[in-house]
Amino acid sequence: MPSLEKVAIIGSGNWGSAIAKIVGTNTARHTDLFEPTVHQWVFEEQIDGRNLTEIINEKHENIKYLKGVALPHNVIAVPDVIKACKDASLVVFVVPHQFIHGICEKMKGHLAPNARAISLIKGLEITAEGTRLFSEEISRILGIPCAALSGANIANEVAMEKFCESTIGCPDAEDGLIFKRLFDTPYFRINVIQDHVGVQLCGALKNVVAVGAGFSDGLGHGSNTKAAIIRLGLMEMRKFGQTFFGDAVQTETFFESCGAADLITTCNGGRNRKVAEAFVLTGKPIEQLETELLNGQKLQGTLTAHEVNQFLQARNMQHEFPLFNTVYRIVYEGVSPELITVDI
Repeated sequence: MPSLEKVAIIGSGNWGSAIAKIVGTNTARHTDLFEPTVHQWVFEEQIDGRNLTEIINEKHENIKYLKGVALPHNVIAVPDVIKACKDASLVVFVVPHQFIHGICEKMKGHLAPNARAISLIKGLEITAEGTRLFSEEISRILGIPCAALSGANIANEVAMEKFCESTIGCPDAEDGLIFKRLFDTPYFRINVIQDHVGVQLCGALKNVVAVGAGFSDGLGHGSNTKAAIIRLGLMEMRKFGQTFFGDAVQTETFFESCGAADLITTCNGGRNRKVAEAFVLTGKPIEQLETELLNGQKLQGTLTAHEVNQFLQARNMQHEFPLFNTVYRIVYEGVSPELITVDI
């Protein structure tokens, strides 16, 4: 009889906490496949003089990032990432992408021999030299295969069990089925495809488009304008994938939850849209708005816009992606947000 899969979750923001609720429920439900106890690495913080991990393990609630949502009792918060991932065979990464390198380096040598990972990190590492998927970074550092999950999944709505879909990109069909059982619920519907590259590309680039949608909202433009920005953004996302990843990205992926659906919901309700709208209405810097509006979390869309611009500029191609370029110029070069409907 094969041994049970031991699951570890790396990360504990609002998305990480919403996922912990799903993973904890499913590991307890599928006792033929998973060990029931799930360790979740939580970055230790002080809340009213107490450790956040102690509060989570006592109240079964992440009172900072997902207040009011009960977490399953089989999810145990652990402040040490090495202890959290010890002997895990399935590792769920749900941390801000700027921390992935350091965290993976600490984890090296501590996983089960047959370990596999899945990245829920919506981003790419993009530099002037090239692009790298976070699943590839995890695989490179840890020496294990890594799938990806992305979709139209605003964390608070998922936590409240409002129906939605998500897409898992996993080249290995057998691992894809295991991940489906780990995440699929009646309210969180999973579809598995093999295009893990396209899944992650959509998750990164849609945030840039959402910043543009937020500028439009801040300017008071209507639904027609936002629809145009979403359509143009989806076209640029697909063009970026086809230009720089070729056949590794399938056109059909852009019509999965990770593609068009995630783009629509992010442009209507995500943090990138919210902060971009406030940027226009208040004139405050992005960094100040992050502090005021995001409870310590960072904005991904503006950072990705900067990285994409560096990448395109090195190839003298930024003008072939006018929406991406305009978002960058508004945030980093101080041009008028009004250009969001002029230069795209």
